Amino acid sequence: MSFGNHINSAHALIVGASQGIGLGFVRKLLEDDRIAKVYATYRQRESAGELIALENQYSDKLICVSLDITEESQIAEVVQRIKTEVNKLHLVINCVGILHDDTFQPEKSLKQINSENLLRYFQINSIGSILLAKHLLPLFRHSENSVFASISAKLASIGDNQIGGWYGYRASKTALNMFMRTAAIEYSRSCPKTLVVTLHPGTTDTRLSRPFQRNVPPEKLFSVELCVTQLLSVIEQLQEGDSGKFFSWDGSQLPW
Repeated sequence: MSFGNHINSAHALIVGASQGIGLGFVRKLLEDDRIAKVYATYRQRESAGELIALENQYSDKLICVSLDITEESQIAEVVQRIKTEVNKLHLVINCVGILHDDTFQPEKSLKQINSENLLRYFQINSIGSILLAKHLLPLFRHSENSVFASISAKLASIGDNQIGGWYGYRASKTALNMFMRTAAIEYSRSCPKTLVVTLHPGTTDTRLSRPFQRNVPPEKLFSVELCVTQLLSVIEQLQEGDSGKFFSWDGSQLPW
């Protein structure tokens, strides 16, 4: 599956690009001759130093914009901004997600469940994605091959859940999968050239996974660069019937 039709003609958007996997995608796409423009979003400018430095270096190709995906009005504004410059997108990857922060950690048992934290998981990991799908649809309504991918997690698989725990993270990523599966059906009617998928990146050496890497065998802990290369390879190999599916980093399909 190639994006767009010609060299230097495709437009990409990476949501959540200030660090980790999102920043890795930006770096990789800036080197890709097929991509004319890369739009990249960050939530807080002060933690997006590397991304802003790249924008200065690639000012003709990279456009960085501020976006909090829990605010629908901001999503609408960013989409309007993109529309003033280009009339179509060919690759969108939503990398926004939360597992823990300074105020909360994933729950190990029922007694740690807290409705405020659950709402936060869902707002960031699930609802943000479907709001993106809502507002981005017009930019996918064209006749060139396109992909809209969201970073999910194998922990979202109900069929694969053998050890429990991490209630909010698991459930919010499962909701993300259902949202995108449902959006894929609507997209197939309105913009049939766009494939909508969710992707499991594997355990990647980022701030999100760092506190939980102790029991991960070294060969299963991917660098950001390897993770991004693997996921782009999965995206490249998508076929016409793959919209609405959930893929692992190695291209295998994961159970719901």
